[in-house]
Amino acid sequence: MFDAVFLYLSFQAASKDRFMLTSRHCDLFNRPFFQFAQLKKYAPETIPQLKADYKAAWQDWQSVIGQVAQRLARDNPQFAPPHIERWCNGWQVRAHFFAFFKYAKHANDAAILSILLNRRRLTVSLDWHCYKADRSTIALPQYNQWLAGLDADAFGEFDVWHGSEDEYADYAPLNRQPENALALRDADDFFCIGKHVERDDLDGVDSVAWIVAQVQALLPLYERCFE
Repeated sequence: MFDAVFLYLSFQAASKDRFMLTSRHCDLFNRPFFQFAQLKKYAPETIPQLKADYKAAWQDWQSVIGQVAQRLARDNPQFAPPHIERWCNGWQVRAHFFAFFKYAKHANDAAILSILLNRRRLTVSLDWHCYKADRSTIALPQYNQWLAGLDADAFGEFDVWHGSEDEYADYAPLNRQPENALALRDADDFFCIGKHVERDDLDGVDSVAWIVAQVQALLPLYERCFE
């Protein structure tokens, strides 16, 4: 109970500065149960505090993504408003917070600039949104066009990983990938490329500025998906 109260008070304090994500936000997801059915069975007394913690943390997340959106749109009016996934889907709380950006003219396409916060890290990446693939006006081969002629000097420090890899896995940067590592395995395979801030480093990072910088750096690859 003390830990739950401490986490809640920490979120209230952090809410005074909506520009920051911190290690406390990652710690929100470090829990054994996410489904309400499990919580009601094994720890019903924790549910009110859990909801309060999630709401406070998600408001910080929403504020950070909103600030990112303002800065991106200021420099590039092609951006549509961001999609920000809710903290709860009705039967469980999330194991991560997720948001993404697209250009307005590509609103129906599955290529996205993804922002993900989980118990391990904050990630910004170019990604293929599989859940939207059936309505996308571009297909997976078009998305994978960004792999062709990838500039190792410009993107050498960016991690590259198969879309099927676990979100908590260790990824290798482009400049340390073995030869032929970017070969697609099959017709359904795709790669993501992005950067991360690990949980232990997050307290010292301006979250908004960092996310904006990574999204802007990935824009040439995002745009290549539509050539």
